[in-house]
Amino acid sequence: VVGLDAEGRILVGTAAQNQWVLAPERTVRSIKRKMGEDATVRLGDRDYAPQEISAIILGRLKERAEKFLGHPVHKAVITVPAFFNDVQRSATRTAGELAGLEVVRIINEPTAASLTYNPDAETLERLLVYDLGGGTFDVSIVQIERGVVEVLASHGDTHLGGDDFDRLLLDYVCDKFAKKNGIDLRNSPVAKSRVLRAVEEAKRNISAEAATTIEEEFIAEKDGAALNLTMEIQRFEYEELIDSLLAKTLHCVDKSLDDAHLTADQIDKVVLVGGASRTPLVHRLLQQRLGRELHTEVDPDLCVALGAAVQGALINGIDVGPVLVDITPHTLGIEAVGEIDGETSHHCFSPIIQRNTPLPAVRSEMFTTMYDNQKVARICVYQGEREDARYNQYIGEFCIEGLSQIERGNEILVRFELDLNGMLKVTAIEHVTGLRTQLTLENSVSRFNAKTRPAARTSPSRHGPESSISVGASAHLPSDVAAAVARSQDLIAKALDIVPKVGDDDRQEIDRMVKELADASATGSLPQIKNAGAELEDLIFYLQDA
Repeated sequence: VVGLDAEGRILVGTAAQNQWVLAPERTVRSIKRKMGEDATVRLGDRDYAPQEISAIILGRLKERAEKFLGHPVHKAVITVPAFFNDVQRSATRTAGELAGLEVVRIINEPTAASLTYNPDAETLERLLVYDLGGGTFDVSIVQIERGVVEVLASHGDTHLGGDDFDRLLLDYVCDKFAKKNGIDLRNSPVAKSRVLRAVEEAKRNISAEAATTIEEEFIAEKDGAALNLTMEIQRFEYEELIDSLLAKTLHCVDKSLDDAHLTADQIDKVVLVGGASRTPLVHRLLQQRLGRELHTEVDPDLCVALGAAVQGALINGIDVGPVLVDITPHTLGIEAVGEIDGETSHHCFSPIIQRNTPLPAVRSEMFTTMYDNQKVARICVYQGEREDARYNQYIGEFCIEGLSQIERGNEILVRFELDLNGMLKVTAIEHVTGLRTQLTLENSVSRFNAKTRPAARTSPSRHGPESSISVGASAHLPSDVAAAVARSQDLIAKALDIVPKVGDDDRQEIDRMVKELADASATGSLPQIKNAGAELEDLIFYLQDA
Protein backbone atom coordinates (compact mmCIF):
# COMPACT_ATOMS: atom_id res chain seq x y z
CA VAL A 1 0.00 0.00 0.00
CA VAL A 2 1.36 3.42 -0.99
CA GLY A 3 -0.15 6.77 -0.08
CA LEU A 4 0.33 10.50 0.25
CA ASP A 5 -0.41 12.21 3.55
CA ALA A 6 -2.09 15.62 3.82
CA GLU A 7 1.30 17.34 3.43
CA GLY A 8 2.18 15.36 0.33
CA ARG A 9 4.70 13.02 1.99
CA ILE A 10 5.01 9.44 0.76
CA LEU A 11 3.61 6.72 3.02
CA VAL A 12 4.36 3.01 2.52
CA GLY A 13 3.04 -0.06 4.29
CA THR A 14 1.13 0.17 7.56
CA ALA A 15 1.04 3.96 7.60
CA ALA A 16 -0.49 4.04 4.13
CA GLN A 17 -2.92 1.26 5.07
CA ASN A 18 -4.10 3.25 8.09
CA GLN A 19 -4.57 6.38 6.00
CA TRP A 20 -6.51 4.54 3.32
CA VAL A 21 -9.53 4.24 5.60
CA LEU A 22 -9.92 8.02 5.72
CA ALA A 23 -8.33 9.04 2.42
CA PRO A 24 -8.75 6.32 -0.19
CA GLU A 25 -8.29 8.90 -2.96
CA ARG A 26 -4.69 9.42 -1.80
CA THR A 27 -3.86 5.73 -1.50
CA VAL A 28 -2.96 2.92 -3.93
CA ARG A 29 -3.26 -0.79 -3.14
CA SER A 30 -2.30 -4.03 -4.92
CA ILE A 31 -0.30 -2.37 -7.70
CA LYS A 32 1.12 -5.80 -8.58
CA ARG A 33 -2.02 -6.56 -10.56
CA LYS A 34 -1.32 -3.66 -12.91
CA MET A 35 2.35 -4.40 -13.61
CA GLY A 36 2.99 -4.46 -17.34
CA GLU A 37 -0.26 -2.68 -18.22
CA ASP A 38 -0.30 0.52 -20.23
CA ALA A 39 -2.17 2.26 -17.45
CA THR A 40 -1.75 4.78 -14.68
CA VAL A 41 -3.06 5.17 -11.15
CA ARG A 42 -4.00 8.43 -9.45
CA LEU A 43 -2.17 9.38 -6.29
CA GLY A 44 -2.90 12.86 -5.00
CA ASP A 45 -2.78 15.34 -7.87
CA ARG A 46 -0.75 13.31 -10.36
CA ASP A 47 -0.80 10.01 -12.26
CA TYR A 48 1.80 7.30 -11.73
CA ALA A 49 2.78 4.29 -13.83
CA PRO A 50 2.63 0.94 -12.00
CA GLN A 51 6.43 0.73 -12.21
CA GLU A 52 6.73 4.00 -10.31
CA ILE A 53 4.50 2.83 -7.48
CA SER A 54 6.46 -0.43 -7.27
CA ALA A 55 9.69 1.58 -7.24
CA ILE A 56 8.44 3.51 -4.20
CA ILE A 57 7.84 0.23 -2.35
CA LEU A 58 11.23 -1.22 -3.36
CA GLY A 59 12.97 2.04 -2.44
CA ARG A 60 11.48 1.95 1.04
CA LEU A 61 12.54 -1.70 1.44
CA LYS A 62 16.06 -0.70 0.35
CA GLU A 63 16.14 2.01 3.04
CA ARG A 64 15.00 -0.41 5.73
CA ALA A 65 17.57 -3.02 4.68
CA GLU A 66 20.37 -0.43 4.77
CA LYS A 67 19.30 0.74 8.23
CA PHE A 68 19.23 -2.82 9.53
CA LEU A 69 22.51 -3.92 7.93
CA GLY A 70 24.41 -0.70 8.56
CA HIS A 71 25.76 -0.37 5.01
CA PRO A 72 24.48 0.55 1.52
CA VAL A 73 22.52 -1.98 -0.54
CA HIS A 74 22.89 -1.90 -4.32
CA LYS A 75 21.66 -5.30 -5.57
CA ALA A 76 18.42 -7.22 -5.30
CA VAL A 77 16.72 -10.50 -6.09
CA ILE A 78 13.07 -9.83 -6.95
CA THR A 79 10.37 -12.48 -7.13
CA VAL A 80 7.35 -12.47 -9.46
CA PRO A 81 4.39 -14.80 -10.00
CA ALA A 82 5.33 -17.71 -12.23
CA PHE A 83 2.47 -16.71 -14.52
CA PHE A 84 3.91 -13.22 -15.19
CA ASN A 85 4.62 -12.66 -18.87
CA ASP A 86 7.71 -10.97 -20.33
CA VAL A 87 6.10 -7.51 -20.26
CA GLN A 88 5.22 -7.86 -16.58
CA ARG A 89 8.72 -9.12 -15.75
CA SER A 90 10.29 -6.25 -17.65
CA ALA A 91 8.12 -3.77 -15.76
CA THR A 92 9.28 -5.33 -12.49
CA ARG A 93 12.92 -4.98 -13.49
CA THR A 94 12.29 -1.34 -14.40
CA ALA A 95 10.75 -0.74 -10.98
CA GLY A 96 13.91 -2.10 -9.33
CA GLU A 97 16.13 0.15 -11.42
CA LEU A 98 14.00 3.19 -10.60
CA ALA A 99 14.53 2.36 -6.92
CA GLY A 100 18.30 2.49 -7.42
CA LEU A 101 18.84 -1.26 -7.40
CA GLU A 102 20.74 -3.57 -9.73
CA VAL A 103 18.31 -6.43 -10.26
CA VAL A 104 20.68 -9.40 -10.40
CA ARG A 105 17.93 -11.96 -10.70
CA ILE A 106 14.16 -12.15 -11.19
CA ILE A 107 12.90 -15.53 -10.04
CA ASN A 108 9.51 -17.15 -9.95
CA GLU A 109 7.76 -17.16 -6.60
CA PRO A 110 7.28 -20.97 -6.59
CA THR A 111 11.01 -21.35 -7.27
CA ALA A 112 11.72 -19.15 -4.25
CA ALA A 113 9.30 -21.16 -2.13
CA SER A 114 10.96 -24.44 -3.13
CA LEU A 115 14.36 -23.00 -2.14
CA THR A 116 12.98 -22.21 1.29
CA TYR A 117 11.89 -25.79 1.81
CA ASN A 118 14.75 -27.54 0.05
CA PRO A 119 17.80 -25.37 -0.74
CA ASP A 120 20.31 -28.17 -1.43
CA ALA A 121 18.44 -31.42 -2.03
CA GLU A 122 20.61 -34.33 -3.17
CA THR A 123 17.74 -36.48 -4.40
CA LEU A 124 15.19 -35.50 -7.01
CA GLU A 125 12.04 -34.04 -5.52
CA ARG A 126 8.89 -32.67 -7.13
CA LEU A 127 6.91 -29.95 -5.42
CA LEU A 128 3.48 -28.56 -6.21
CA VAL A 129 3.52 -24.93 -5.07
CA TYR A 130 0.05 -23.45 -4.54
CA ASP A 131 0.55 -19.69 -4.28
CA LEU A 132 -2.59 -17.74 -3.36
CA GLY A 133 -1.69 -14.18 -2.43
CA GLY A 134 -3.57 -10.94 -2.11
CA GLY A 135 -3.73 -10.06 -5.78
CA THR A 136 -2.53 -13.03 -7.82
CA PHE A 137 -2.68 -16.81 -7.92
CA ASP A 138 -0.50 -19.41 -9.55
CA VAL A 139 0.26 -23.08 -9.12
CA SER A 140 3.53 -24.53 -10.31
CA ILE A 141 5.10 -27.96 -10.53
CA VAL A 142 8.75 -27.59 -9.53
CA GLN A 143 11.47 -30.20 -9.84
CA ILE A 144 14.56 -29.75 -7.69
CA GLU A 145 17.76 -31.81 -7.63
CA ARG A 146 21.26 -30.95 -6.44
CA GLY A 147 20.47 -27.26 -6.24
CA VAL A 148 18.98 -27.09 -9.73
CA VAL A 149 15.37 -25.88 -9.73
CA GLU A 150 13.20 -26.38 -12.79
CA VAL A 151 9.59 -25.26 -13.21
CA LEU A 152 7.95 -28.09 -15.15
CA ALA A 153 4.57 -26.40 -15.53
CA SER A 154 2.71 -23.38 -14.28
CA HIS A 155 -0.82 -22.10 -14.47
CA GLY A 156 -2.66 -19.30 -12.73
CA ASP A 157 -4.61 -16.07 -12.74
CA THR A 158 -2.99 -12.68 -12.20
CA HIS A 159 -6.37 -11.26 -11.13
CA LEU A 160 -7.41 -13.79 -8.49
CA GLY A 161 -6.53 -13.61 -4.83
CA GLY A 162 -7.37 -12.45 -1.35
CA ASP A 163 -8.50 -9.06 -2.65
CA ASP A 164 -11.36 -10.80 -4.45
CA PHE A 165 -12.31 -12.64 -1.26
CA ASP A 166 -12.38 -9.28 0.53
CA ARG A 167 -14.74 -7.81 -2.06
CA LEU A 168 -17.14 -10.74 -1.80
CA LEU A 169 -17.18 -10.41 1.98
CA LEU A 170 -17.60 -6.64 1.67
CA ASP A 171 -20.66 -7.09 -0.55
CA TYR A 172 -22.08 -9.71 1.83
CA VAL A 173 -21.76 -7.39 4.84
CA CYS A 174 -23.00 -4.29 2.99
CA ASP A 175 -26.00 -6.16 1.55
CA LYS A 176 -27.04 -7.37 5.02
CA PHE A 177 -26.59 -3.87 6.47
CA ALA A 178 -28.61 -2.33 3.63
CA LYS A 179 -31.42 -4.84 4.09
CA LYS A 180 -31.63 -3.97 7.77
CA ASN A 181 -31.09 -0.21 7.62
CA GLY A 182 -31.88 0.84 4.05
CA ILE A 183 -28.41 2.35 3.53
CA ASP A 184 -25.72 1.05 1.15
CA LEU A 185 -22.34 1.65 2.79
CA ARG A 186 -20.60 1.24 -0.58
CA ASN A 187 -21.94 4.66 -1.64
CA SER A 188 -19.69 6.39 0.90
CA PRO A 189 -15.93 6.04 0.12
CA VAL A 190 -14.97 6.40 3.79
CA ALA A 191 -17.62 3.95 5.02
CA LYS A 192 -16.71 1.51 2.27
CA SER A 193 -13.00 1.64 3.14
CA ARG A 194 -13.80 1.13 6.84
CA VAL A 195 -15.90 -1.93 6.05
CA LEU A 196 -13.24 -3.29 3.70
CA ARG A 197 -10.58 -2.98 6.39
CA ALA A 198 -12.95 -4.69 8.86
CA VAL A 199 -13.67 -7.61 6.52
CA GLU A 200 -9.97 -8.03 5.79
CA GLU A 201 -9.37 -8.45 9.51
CA ALA A 202 -12.38 -10.78 9.76
CA LYS A 203 -11.01 -12.89 6.90
CA ARG A 204 -7.71 -13.33 8.74
CA ASN A 205 -9.46 -14.20 12.00
CA ILE A 206 -11.71 -16.76 10.32
CA SER A 207 -8.66 -18.70 9.13
CA ALA A 208 -8.02 -19.63 12.77
CA GLU A 209 -11.39 -19.11 14.46
CA ALA A 210 -14.75 -20.65 13.61
CA ALA A 211 -16.52 -17.29 13.93
CA THR A 212 -15.63 -13.61 14.22
CA THR A 213 -17.47 -10.34 14.81
CA ILE A 214 -17.22 -7.13 12.80
CA GLU A 215 -17.80 -3.97 14.82
CA GLU A 216 -17.65 -0.45 13.38
CA GLU A 217 -19.22 2.35 15.40
CA PHE A 218 -21.01 5.31 13.77
CA ILE A 219 -20.58 3.86 10.30
CA ALA A 220 -23.58 5.77 8.92
CA GLU A 221 -26.43 8.09 9.87
CA LYS A 222 -30.16 7.79 9.35
CA ASP A 223 -32.80 10.33 10.34
CA GLY A 224 -30.25 12.11 12.51
CA ALA A 225 -29.34 8.97 14.44
CA ALA A 226 -25.94 7.25 14.24
CA LEU A 227 -25.86 3.65 13.01
CA ASN A 228 -23.34 1.05 14.16
CA LEU A 229 -22.24 -2.02 12.24
CA THR A 230 -22.16 -5.17 14.39
CA MET A 231 -22.26 -8.49 12.59
CA GLU A 232 -21.04 -11.99 13.33
CA ILE A 233 -19.63 -14.02 10.45
CA GLN A 234 -19.14 -17.75 10.75
CA ARG A 235 -16.51 -19.53 8.73
CA PHE A 236 -19.01 -21.60 6.75
CA GLU A 237 -20.70 -18.38 5.52
CA TYR A 238 -17.38 -17.03 4.27
CA GLU A 239 -16.47 -20.34 2.64
CA GLU A 240 -19.75 -20.42 0.73
CA LEU A 241 -18.88 -16.98 -0.70
CA ILE A 242 -15.44 -17.96 -2.00
CA ASP A 243 -16.12 -21.55 -3.06
CA SER A 244 -16.54 -20.70 -6.75
CA LEU A 245 -13.23 -18.79 -6.82
CA LEU A 246 -11.38 -21.64 -5.19
CA ALA A 247 -12.87 -23.98 -7.78
CA LYS A 248 -10.95 -21.94 -10.38
CA THR A 249 -7.71 -22.57 -8.52
CA LEU A 250 -8.36 -26.31 -8.55
CA HIS A 251 -8.80 -26.15 -12.31
CA CYS A 252 -5.34 -24.56 -12.45
CA VAL A 253 -3.97 -27.37 -10.27
CA ASP A 254 -5.35 -29.97 -12.68
CA LYS A 255 -4.04 -28.06 -15.68
CA SER A 256 -0.51 -27.76 -14.26
CA LEU A 257 -0.39 -31.50 -13.50
CA ASP A 258 -1.56 -32.28 -17.04
CA ASP A 259 1.05 -29.94 -18.54
CA ALA A 260 3.79 -31.55 -16.45
CA HIS A 261 2.53 -35.04 -17.45
CA LEU A 262 2.35 -36.02 -13.79
CA THR A 263 -0.26 -37.39 -11.43
CA ALA A 264 -0.85 -36.33 -7.85
CA ASP A 265 0.89 -39.41 -6.44
CA GLN A 266 4.08 -38.39 -8.27
CA ILE A 267 4.26 -35.16 -6.25
CA ASP A 268 6.54 -35.36 -3.19
CA LYS A 269 5.39 -32.17 -1.43
CA VAL A 270 2.50 -29.74 -1.69
CA VAL A 271 3.67 -26.34 -0.47
CA LEU A 272 1.24 -23.54 0.38
CA VAL A 273 2.34 -19.95 -0.21
CA GLY A 274 0.59 -16.61 0.20
CA GLY A 275 -1.57 -15.30 3.02
CA ALA A 276 -4.85 -16.38 1.43
CA SER A 277 -3.64 -20.01 1.38
CA ARG A 278 -4.29 -20.11 5.14
CA THR A 279 -8.02 -20.44 4.43
CA PRO A 280 -9.11 -23.82 5.89
CA LEU A 281 -11.30 -24.52 2.85
CA VAL A 282 -8.18 -24.32 0.66
CA HIS A 283 -6.58 -27.04 2.77
CA ARG A 284 -9.60 -29.30 2.60
CA LEU A 285 -10.09 -28.93 -1.14
CA LEU A 286 -6.43 -29.60 -1.92
CA GLN A 287 -6.30 -32.64 0.34
CA GLN A 288 -9.42 -34.02 -1.31
CA ARG A 289 -8.08 -33.35 -4.80
CA LEU A 290 -4.45 -34.40 -4.30
CA GLY A 291 -4.51 -36.78 -1.34
CA ARG A 292 -1.16 -35.38 -0.22
CA GLU A 293 0.05 -33.79 3.00
CA LEU A 294 0.16 -29.99 2.81
CA HIS A 295 3.26 -28.11 3.95
CA THR A 296 2.78 -24.80 5.74
CA GLU A 297 5.69 -25.03 8.18
CA VAL A 298 7.23 -21.84 6.83
CA ASP A 299 4.98 -18.78 7.24
CA PRO A 300 3.10 -18.50 3.91
CA ASP A 301 3.54 -14.71 4.02
CA LEU A 302 7.33 -15.00 4.38
CA CYS A 303 8.05 -18.14 2.38
CA VAL A 304 8.79 -16.42 -0.94
CA ALA A 305 10.86 -13.62 0.62
CA LEU A 306 12.95 -16.19 2.50
CA GLY A 307 13.47 -18.05 -0.77
CA ALA A 308 14.66 -14.86 -2.43
CA ALA A 309 17.16 -14.46 0.41
CA VAL A 310 18.36 -18.03 -0.15
CA GLN A 311 18.80 -17.26 -3.86
CA GLY A 312 20.75 -14.11 -3.01
CA ALA A 313 23.02 -16.12 -0.73
CA LEU A 314 23.61 -18.77 -3.40
CA ILE A 315 24.52 -16.08 -5.94
CA ASN A 316 27.06 -14.75 -3.42
CA GLY A 317 28.50 -18.22 -2.88
CA ILE A 318 27.16 -18.56 0.67
CA ASP A 319 26.07 -22.03 1.75
CA VAL A 320 22.66 -21.90 3.43
CA GLY A 321 20.83 -24.65 5.25
CA PRO A 322 17.12 -25.30 5.60
CA VAL A 323 14.84 -22.82 7.33
CA LEU A 324 14.05 -24.23 10.78
CA VAL A 325 10.68 -23.70 12.41
CA ASP A 326 8.90 -25.19 15.41
CA ILE A 327 5.86 -27.23 14.36
CA THR A 328 3.37 -29.59 15.93
CA PRO A 329 4.29 -33.09 14.73
CA HIS A 330 0.81 -34.58 15.11
CA THR A 331 -2.77 -33.47 14.53
CA LEU A 332 -4.71 -32.38 17.62
CA GLY A 333 -8.49 -32.66 17.83
CA ILE A 334 -11.48 -34.00 19.73
CA GLU A 335 -13.77 -37.00 19.60
CA ALA A 336 -17.21 -36.27 18.16
CA VAL A 337 -20.07 -37.89 16.31
CA GLY A 338 -19.51 -38.19 12.59
CA GLU A 339 -19.00 -40.67 9.79
CA ILE A 340 -16.25 -43.28 9.59
CA ASP A 341 -16.23 -45.35 6.40
CA GLY A 342 -19.78 -44.24 5.64
CA GLU A 343 -21.21 -45.21 9.03
CA THR A 344 -22.18 -42.95 11.93
CA SER A 345 -19.81 -43.31 14.85
CA HIS A 346 -19.39 -41.73 18.27
CA HIS A 347 -15.63 -41.93 17.83
CA CYS A 348 -14.99 -39.68 14.83
CA PHE A 349 -11.71 -37.79 15.26
CA SER A 350 -12.29 -34.15 14.37
CA PRO A 351 -8.99 -32.27 13.79
CA ILE A 352 -8.57 -28.73 15.13
CA ILE A 353 -4.80 -28.12 14.84
CA GLN A 354 -3.35 -29.99 11.87
CA ARG A 355 0.09 -31.61 11.98
CA ASN A 356 3.01 -29.45 10.75
CA THR A 357 1.26 -26.27 11.90
CA PRO A 358 3.88 -23.68 12.99
CA LEU A 359 3.99 -22.87 16.70
CA PRO A 360 2.53 -21.08 18.52
CA ALA A 361 -0.89 -21.90 17.07
CA VAL A 362 -4.49 -20.96 17.87
CA ARG A 363 -7.38 -22.68 16.10
CA SER A 364 -11.07 -23.16 16.80
CA GLU A 365 -13.99 -25.10 15.33
CA MET A 366 -17.74 -24.99 15.93
CA PHE A 367 -19.62 -28.10 17.08
CA THR A 368 -23.21 -28.74 18.20
CA THR A 369 -25.00 -30.71 20.90
CA MET A 370 -26.70 -33.98 19.99
CA TYR A 371 -29.78 -33.90 22.20
CA ASP A 372 -32.61 -31.56 23.16
CA ASN A 373 -32.01 -29.91 26.55
CA GLN A 374 -28.49 -31.31 26.72
CA LYS A 375 -26.90 -29.88 29.88
CA VAL A 376 -23.38 -31.29 29.57
CA ALA A 377 -20.90 -31.84 26.72
CA ARG A 378 -17.79 -33.95 27.20
CA ILE A 379 -14.68 -32.79 25.32
CA CYS A 380 -12.17 -35.64 24.80
CA VAL A 381 -8.83 -34.49 23.36
CA TYR A 382 -6.70 -36.74 21.14
CA GLN A 383 -3.74 -36.43 18.84
CA GLY A 384 -2.88 -38.57 15.86
CA GLU A 385 -3.81 -39.05 12.23
CA ARG A 386 -6.50 -41.76 12.30
CA GLU A 387 -10.14 -40.91 11.60
CA ASP A 388 -11.22 -43.18 14.48
CA ALA A 389 -10.25 -41.38 17.70
CA ARG A 390 -9.76 -44.70 19.51
CA TYR A 391 -6.68 -45.35 17.39
CA ASN A 392 -5.13 -42.00 18.30
CA GLN A 393 -3.46 -40.94 21.55
CA TYR A 394 -5.86 -39.89 24.28
CA ILE A 395 -4.41 -36.89 26.16
CA GLY A 396 -7.21 -35.52 28.33
CA GLU A 397 -10.86 -34.55 28.72
CA PHE A 398 -13.23 -32.23 30.55
CA CYS A 399 -16.92 -31.33 30.58
CA ILE A 400 -18.70 -28.04 29.94
CA GLU A 401 -21.74 -28.09 32.20
CA GLY A 402 -24.83 -25.95 32.67
CA LEU A 403 -25.63 -25.57 28.98
CA SER A 404 -28.82 -23.78 27.95
CA GLN A 405 -31.78 -26.13 27.82
CA ILE A 406 -32.63 -25.69 24.17
CA GLU A 407 -33.11 -27.94 21.16
CA ARG A 408 -30.27 -30.04 19.81
CA GLY A 409 -27.83 -28.08 17.69
CA ASN A 410 -26.71 -25.74 20.49
CA GLU A 411 -23.40 -24.40 19.14
CA ILE A 412 -20.22 -24.95 21.16
CA LEU A 413 -16.94 -23.37 20.08
CA VAL A 414 -13.87 -25.47 20.88
CA ARG A 415 -10.58 -23.53 20.82
CA PHE A 416 -7.08 -25.01 20.99
CA GLU A 417 -4.10 -22.84 21.95
CA LEU A 418 -0.72 -24.57 21.62
CA ASP A 419 2.44 -22.71 22.69
CA LEU A 420 6.12 -23.25 21.89
CA ASN A 421 6.58 -25.39 24.98
CA GLY A 422 3.89 -27.89 23.99
CA MET A 423 1.34 -26.56 26.49
CA LEU A 424 -2.15 -27.04 25.10
CA LYS A 425 -5.02 -24.92 26.42
CA VAL A 426 -8.46 -26.21 25.39
CA THR A 427 -11.50 -23.97 25.85
CA ALA A 428 -15.14 -24.87 25.22
CA ILE A 429 -17.56 -21.94 24.86
CA GLU A 430 -21.34 -22.10 24.54
CA HIS A 431 -21.86 -19.73 21.64
CA VAL A 432 -25.25 -18.35 22.65
CA THR A 433 -24.34 -17.44 26.26
CA GLY A 434 -20.55 -17.22 26.42
CA LEU A 435 -20.42 -19.92 29.13
CA ARG A 436 -16.92 -21.40 29.06
CA THR A 437 -14.82 -24.17 30.58
CA GLN A 438 -11.07 -24.62 30.13
CA LEU A 439 -8.46 -27.35 30.46
CA THR A 440 -4.66 -26.93 30.30
CA LEU A 441 -2.54 -29.91 29.27
CA GLU A 442 1.18 -29.58 30.03
CA ASN A 443 3.72 -30.75 27.45
CA SER A 444 1.08 -32.48 25.36
CA VAL A 445 3.27 -32.63 22.25
CA SER A 446 6.40 -33.97 23.96
CA ARG A 447 4.33 -36.51 25.86
CA PHE A 448 2.92 -37.82 22.59
CA ASN A 449 6.38 -37.93 21.01
CA ALA A 450 7.43 -40.43 23.66
CA LYS A 451 4.37 -42.64 23.10
CA THR A 452 3.86 -42.40 19.37
CA ARG A 453 2.54 -45.62 17.87
CA PRO A 454 3.08 -46.66 14.24
CA ALA A 455 -0.69 -47.05 13.91
CA ALA A 456 -1.18 -43.34 14.58
CA ARG A 457 0.68 -42.45 11.41
CA THR A 458 -0.64 -45.00 8.95
CA SER A 459 -3.43 -43.01 7.38
CA PRO A 460 -4.49 -39.36 7.26
CA SER A 461 -7.84 -38.33 8.70
CA ARG A 462 -10.44 -37.82 5.99
CA HIS A 463 -13.24 -36.48 8.13
CA GLY A 464 -12.73 -33.03 9.61
CA PRO A 465 -14.88 -30.36 11.20
CA GLU A 466 -16.74 -29.85 7.93
CA SER A 467 -18.59 -33.15 8.54
CA SER A 468 -22.01 -33.04 10.22
CA ILE A 469 -20.59 -33.78 13.62
CA SER A 470 -21.73 -33.01 17.13
CA VAL A 471 -19.98 -32.53 20.43
CA GLY A 472 -20.84 -34.62 23.47
CA ALA A 473 -21.24 -38.13 22.16
CA SER A 474 -21.79 -39.42 25.70
CA ALA A 475 -22.41 -36.18 27.57
CA HIS A 476 -25.98 -37.28 28.33
CA LEU A 477 -24.83 -40.37 30.23
CA PRO A 478 -25.16 -40.74 34.03
CA SER A 479 -21.96 -39.96 35.96
CA ASP A 480 -21.14 -43.65 36.76
CA VAL A 481 -21.51 -44.64 33.11
CA ALA A 482 -19.50 -41.61 31.95
CA ALA A 483 -16.73 -42.59 34.39
CA ALA A 484 -16.78 -46.16 33.05
CA VAL A 485 -16.55 -44.85 29.49
CA ALA A 486 -13.54 -42.74 30.49
CA ARG A 487 -11.83 -45.79 32.01
CA SER A 488 -12.60 -47.67 28.80
CA GLN A 489 -10.73 -45.02 26.81
CA ASP A 490 -7.66 -45.54 29.01
CA LEU A 491 -7.87 -49.31 28.56
CA ILE A 492 -8.18 -48.96 24.79
CA ALA A 493 -5.14 -46.65 24.73
CA LYS A 494 -3.11 -49.17 26.76
CA ALA A 495 -4.20 -51.99 24.46
CA LEU A 496 -3.23 -50.10 21.32
CA ASP A 497 0.15 -49.22 22.85
CA ILE A 498 1.14 -52.88 22.96
CA VAL A 499 -0.19 -53.79 19.48
CA PRO A 500 3.22 -53.29 17.76
CA LYS A 501 4.85 -55.65 20.29
CA VAL A 502 2.64 -58.73 19.77
CA GLY A 503 2.05 -61.34 17.09
CA ASP A 504 -0.74 -61.42 14.51
CA ASP A 505 -3.05 -63.69 16.55
CA ASP A 506 -2.78 -61.51 19.67
CA ARG A 507 -3.20 -58.40 17.55
CA GLN A 508 -6.45 -59.72 16.12
CA GLU A 509 -7.67 -60.56 19.62
CA ILE A 510 -6.86 -57.02 20.80
CA ASP A 511 -8.71 -55.53 17.84
CA ARG A 512 -11.77 -57.68 18.61
CA MET A 513 -11.85 -56.74 22.28
CA VAL A 514 -11.20 -53.06 21.59
CA LYS A 515 -14.16 -53.03 19.19
CA GLU A 516 -16.39 -54.79 21.73
CA LEU A 517 -15.46 -52.33 24.47
CA ALA A 518 -15.94 -49.35 22.14
CA ASP A 519 -19.34 -50.65 21.04
CA ALA A 520 -20.35 -51.22 24.67
CA SER A 521 -19.31 -47.66 25.54
CA ALA A 522 -21.42 -46.35 22.67
CA THR A 523 -24.52 -48.15 24.00
CA GLY A 524 -24.14 -46.65 27.49
CA SER A 525 -24.84 -50.02 29.14
CA LEU A 526 -22.82 -50.16 32.36
CA PRO A 527 -22.83 -54.01 32.65
CA GLN A 528 -21.65 -54.40 29.05
CA ILE A 529 -18.93 -51.80 29.53
CA LYS A 530 -17.70 -53.50 32.73
CA ASN A 531 -17.72 -56.99 31.18
CA ALA A 532 -15.92 -55.93 28.00
CA GLY A 533 -13.48 -53.83 30.01
CA ALA A 534 -12.63 -56.67 32.38
CA GLU A 535 -11.97 -59.02 29.45
CA LEU A 536 -9.65 -56.50 27.75
CA GLU A 537 -7.89 -55.72 31.03
CA ASP A 538 -7.14 -59.42 31.56
CA LEU A 539 -5.68 -59.69 28.06
CA ILE A 540 -3.50 -56.62 28.57
CA PHE A 541 -2.20 -58.03 31.87
CA TYR A 542 -1.42 -61.39 30.21
CA LEU A 543 0.39 -59.85 27.24
CA GLN A 544 2.38 -57.37 29.32
CA ASP A 545 3.44 -60.14 31.70
CA ALA A 546 4.43 -62.32 28.77
